[in-house]
Amino acid sequence: MRAIRRLNNNVVVCVDSTGREVIAMGKGLGFGDIPRELKLSEVERTFYDLDEGGINVMNDLPAEVVMFAARIMDVAMNELSYELSPNAVLLLADHLNFAIERVRKNIRVKMPLAYDVKQLYPLEYKIGQYAVDKARKEFQVGLANDEAVGIAMNLINAKKTPSDQPDPQSDFSEMLEEVTEIVEDHFHVMVDRESFNFTRYATHIQYLFQRLKQNTAIDSENLKMYKDLREEFPDIADCVETISAHLREKWGSELSEEEKLYLILHVNRILAKEGL
Repeated sequence: MRAIRRLNNNVVVCVDSTGREVIAMGKGLGFGDIPRELKLSEVERTFYDLDEGGINVMNDLPAEVVMFAARIMDVAMNELSYELSPNAVLLLADHLNFAIERVRKNIRVKMPLAYDVKQLYPLEYKIGQYAVDKARKEFQVGLANDEAVGIAMNLINAKKTPSDQPDPQSDFSEMLEEVTEIVEDHFHVMVDRESFNFTRYATHIQYLFQRLKQNTAIDSENLKMYKDLREEFPDIADCVETISAHLREKWGSELSEEEKLYLILHVNRILAKEGL
């Protein structure tokens, strides 16, 4: 395996013996001369078929979280009957990293769909529980049991859908586009729909839509956090109020302050990650 490009100290782009591009991860792989031949003993993990956005996002995620997500995904792919997107590992890593950050910042969010997800997707929920248990020990954080719901939804959203079958999330596609256009109009920017950052933003926003459609709002104790963020990011808070009014008009859904907090976090993320 030949390293041809350095992404960071622990991640390099390589070409394998068949000429396929592969991302290799291992402690210190990015140090030393590039290009160079790698010893297999140096490589802890390889990732095939990542798109350019997935490759770039490696720089945003701690290597230990990506490695952990990859181990969880090994279990998931062995247990699930369907194929997952090549970017599924990074989507899960991003979700876990965000969950860990929330806990460390003392942002607690209860997931209201636990019963529904457990009944409709028992295997994905079981994998989510397994991941939460492992993450608590691995990262020494008090992840709530409800995080299993988010991980289960992450797996469901990462399912590969054949082009000749309907997209199970298609009901939300129109509203996702409308919400994104509100963000663009408010900040006079263009959001790249083909970017990996948009993919993870869309996953979170569609999860919000799912809660709204099932009339199950976020239950949290973060009202002070909402007020603080509203003061820290007044433009984003105003944008979220516009989104809230749009959802009320189109779906008859009333957003709670907890839901608005959730939106502020994710609108802020897509703007920051896209460099906007």
